[in-house]
Amino acid sequence: MRQHARAAAAREALQTERGAADASHARMLPARVQRCKFRECYDDAMNYRHAFHAGNFADVFKHAILVGLIDTLKAKSTPFCYIDTHAGAGRYDLRDEEARKTGEFVDGVQRLLAAPHLPDSLRPYFDLLRTANAADADGHLNVYPGSPLIASLMLRENDRLALCEVQQAETNSLKKLFADDRRVGVHQRDGYVALPGLVPPKERRGLVLIDPPFEAQDAEFRTIESALASAYARWPTGIYAIWYPIKLPRQILPFHRWFAAHGIKKTLAADLMIDADDSPLRLNGCGMVIVNAPWQFDRWLAQLLPDLMRLLARNPRAEQRVSWLTRE
Repeated sequence: MRQHARAAAAREALQTERGAADASHARMLPARVQRCKFRECYDDAMNYRHAFHAGNFADVFKHAILVGLIDTLKAKSTPFCYIDTHAGAGRYDLRDEEARKTGEFVDGVQRLLAAPHLPDSLRPYFDLLRTANAADADGHLNVYPGSPLIASLMLRENDRLALCEVQQAETNSLKKLFADDRRVGVHQRDGYVALPGLVPPKERRGLVLIDPPFEAQDAEFRTIESALASAYARWPTGIYAIWYPIKLPRQILPFHRWFAAHGIKKTLAADLMIDADDSPLRLNGCGMVIVNAPWQFDRWLAQLLPDLMRLLARNPRAEQRVSWLTRE
């Protein structure tokens, strides 16, 4: 009985109409919803749990770009491989306790639901969200698809997915989600360690998404650099998309400079700041570096990021930028 009551309360709190004002979404959350305390977002081993953050502004940013990258790969008929080094659970129910505890999706994906007119740049991403929720009878956005599910919805029959996840519970969720999909391989391995062995894929075309938890920011950047250097040496023509959080923009400068210092070409950076960059204690924005960025992808990002900023900004000092770190 209590479970039924909680589910009913969750549905009531999450129901919304496309034309509703954004403020109404915030009011729909129970008063007890508050920001996630650091340790509550991790399990006993201090491993990151994305269920607390599913559908937040960083997910919207990351997955909108992911959709654009996969679309460019589908422009050719030859098959390709999608590799995810930190796959997570694959899908997240926004009615679950973890998502409701933080309410981060209210300032993320629900802002798209509240937009009176959705920009064309976000329409393909939004349509995928609707596809992922097609089985929900109430017609609302209750499930947020992670990167693996988004990719699986976009890939063709002859394309392939290789998903790496180190946590047992998340791996089990992935195996259950893709049990009947022969295109998908799930590997319970450290994605950084597995990556050099996964590239180049037999298709010789594809995309690697590196989306780590950043439990320790500086150390994570150094680990990314090491793994990327090994993978790039084996597969210099692959597309690599690396997501990162931004507290203070100056903290990511060493990472940006690393690409030129190591001769990695055609590297594009997209950064979105939704808050003022005046506090190192909160997540003020996020970014993505794309190695071997597809032709004219900088122009596409130059349309997408202003749209994202208008929808997701929490501060008048929000900003966005697209820049080439290295050329050919």
